[in-house]
Amino acid sequence: MDHSRSILRLEGIYKSFPGVMALNNVNMNIERGEVHILVGENGAGKSSLVKVICGINKPDSGVLYLDNKPFVPRGPQDAIRAGIRIVYQEFNLLPYLSIAENIFFERLPRKYGIVDYEKIYADAKVILDKIGLSIDPHTPVEMLGIAQMQLIEIAKALAYESRIIILDEPTATLTSREIDRLFVLIKTLKKEGVTIIYISHRLKEIFEIGDRITVLRNGSVVDTTFVSNIDISGIVKKMVGRDMNSEYPFDPECVVGETLLKVRNLRFRGSATDVSFDVKKGEILGIAGLVGSGRTETMRALFGADPKDSGTIWLDGKELKIKSPKDAVRNGIGLLTEDRKNQGLILDMSCTANITITQPTKVSKFGLMNKREERVVAQKYIDELSIRTPSSSQLVRNLSGGNQQKIVISKWLFNDARILIFDEPTRGIDVGAKYEIYLLLWALAKAGKGIIVISSDLSEVLGLCHRVLVFSNNSVTGEFERKDFDQEKVLFYAYKAFIDDSEKRSKEKP
Repeated sequence: MDHSRSILRLEGIYKSFPGVMALNNVNMNIERGEVHILVGENGAGKSSLVKVICGINKPDSGVLYLDNKPFVPRGPQDAIRAGIRIVYQEFNLLPYLSIAENIFFERLPRKYGIVDYEKIYADAKVILDKIGLSIDPHTPVEMLGIAQMQLIEIAKALAYESRIIILDEPTATLTSREIDRLFVLIKTLKKEGVTIIYISHRLKEIFEIGDRITVLRNGSVVDTTFVSNIDISGIVKKMVGRDMNSEYPFDPECVVGETLLKVRNLRFRGSATDVSFDVKKGEILGIAGLVGSGRTETMRALFGADPKDSGTIWLDGKELKIKSPKDAVRNGIGLLTEDRKNQGLILDMSCTANITITQPTKVSKFGLMNKREERVVAQKYIDELSIRTPSSSQLVRNLSGGNQQKIVISKWLFNDARILIFDEPTRGIDVGAKYEIYLLLWALAKAGKGIIVISSDLSEVLGLCHRVLVFSNNSVTGEFERKDFDQEKVLFYAYKAFIDDSEKRSKEKP
């Protein structure tokens, strides 16, 4: 086989962890200057593979070749020195330092033994111009938006003259305009000979930038082919090993009952407007809107996680006094946050502990935890929700994103929550795990619970829900029943506050 265009090659890579074969005889060839897409379900081996490439984990066996020479990184710094850099989905930035200091933090230039700040800011300006970010390099990172932080992480990689840049879910938190900007940058880097390994669960976008695609399943390479030779359904089938009947399994036979939750004049602190809405038994209510529209803030105020200025809440006709999450939990309301790792789970505790944490009194006696009963309860949910874990004692940190999300769902089921608020329920989750989460949502709706789904993925909201509320500038600007769903109309109402404001300013001009 001709490897003349190869920049990175993996042959016979195996990597195992206790109870898990993470990588099973992986063979891959990454060519110089290509955008190589890496896809697979959560737990398929993508993260393990990247960690081997970056020197974070050492393979049990197999050989890596860089420029057709054996490459044995002893740690991440070896990989960085060799020109390999990863931009993680979770940013690794120092918020109180400037953009320039963050870009060069690992290798600050010095003059006469003192940090050469003049050079730092001058060099940072050159890199920022290259990535198309017009911003003062003196700006503290804490002042940046998510999209800007994403570009700063890429700038860090370019500052070290990286030849291979690995992008892990780079568009997960970006708007359409920001994604377009990122893709322009990727295409520019490709022309300059930089190789991109691109990991994404958003399958549609890979056709815009990808050259070749490798599909992983259960730690093995299923296929490597040109992006032009495959479509989304073909990718999905290779990822999950089966055909998906429908991307969004809407169930028309699910019975929607009487009003379960009634919210009136709810206003989170800092908002100039209030919100009113109902949720019915067996209903999946979608919440659409742009990032910053007040979707999450409103639901956090409902849950008591953030202060509210006003609002009355009834559940089954009973008025609730919710001043804290503890009050919400006690009254049967659960919130699955968009940041499950930092706010929804205790990563260094077991599956068992995370599942029972909402109601420890259910598995305790005389103030002492009944460990046996706790394990039995946890195993019940692990079995019912098909959570893939070697045992209930496994640390949640070691589970895939989809299985971590199921653990979060389990803890609210254990608490017998009647209203479940899902904020970005499938963020960072592969297509197969997404489908399983959707089926779980429908099972919960059929059981008579009220489900609220907040999602930045408009197709997900329209494909899954009975009814949709559209938020714009902290207000509900539109409401649609399923029979009236129209993507263009929903987008219009998502932008409505900005459209109204623009028209108002136009009228005020002399």
